[in-house]
Amino acid sequence: MRISHAAARDRIITKFPQSYRQTTPYEETDFDSRVRDACLANKTGTVGLQVSKVIVVGDVSVGKTCLVNRFCHEVFDRDYKATIGVDFEVERFDILGVPFNLQLWDTAGQERFKCIAAAYYRGAHVVVIVFDMKEAYTLDHVKRWHQEALLENKHDPHIFLVGTKRDLCETPKEIEQVETAAMQVAEEIKAEYWSVSSLSGLNVEEFFNRLAAITFNSSVLKVLDDMDAKSASRQIAIEDSSNNRIKLKPDDVDGRSSSKRKKAACCN
Repeated sequence: MRISHAAARDRIITKFPQSYRQTTPYEETDFDSRVRDACLANKTGTVGLQVSKVIVVGDVSVGKTCLVNRFCHEVFDRDYKATIGVDFEVERFDILGVPFNLQLWDTAGQERFKCIAAAYYRGAHVVVIVFDMKEAYTLDHVKRWHQEALLENKHDPHIFLVGTKRDLCETPKEIEQVETAAMQVAEEIKAEYWSVSSLSGLNVEEFFNRLAAITFNSSVLKVLDDMDAKSASRQIAIEDSSNNRIKLKPDDVDGRSSSKRKKAACCN
């Protein structure tokens, strides 16, 4: 496992990024009004830094590492080196004035590292499944990667299907043919589809900004829902305590009636 951190800078997002294609399971076109209000009031600061874990999976040599490196470091390395186990990057954002981190886990595609990589799937908020637009068989393996990733996650992560090496497609017709097939797979696994070029950087930043905005919106909404649930529980507890409170009669003093006090006085 190799760990590296992106350069210390914040990517600022104030406007909700749009999807690459109109067909997507994530129909958000703007931040939820509750999220905007909370960020404006800085209420999210009570729960600290927002963080989302992203795992990047797919066949060997489809371009997972190049995709992450293009986004985090704005570089493209033609000298391909297979990922051993898992690589880790952190990319910082400022979304609606609130700090937000994407933890990017770049996993190995080789079969011998699969057990190691699978251990890092747990707790992922986002699964990015990558395939090579010039190698049709890598698209055929997408469903298998999807199933394996979900086996390690008890909650439903956001799913993205990303076609890489778009620059190697020779004609617009070839791109359209690949994307038509990819969109069908994306619809079946309920994923949002993107095609990118790590060489030129085409759609890379737009994709990760969209991913960050969607997960941030979802994360803050969960925090707000949890806060509302806790507030409601406290209110119920207060009301329940109030309803079960012992009510004293007007002539009661320290919990004893006047007749009991008179009887006690006589005995004395």
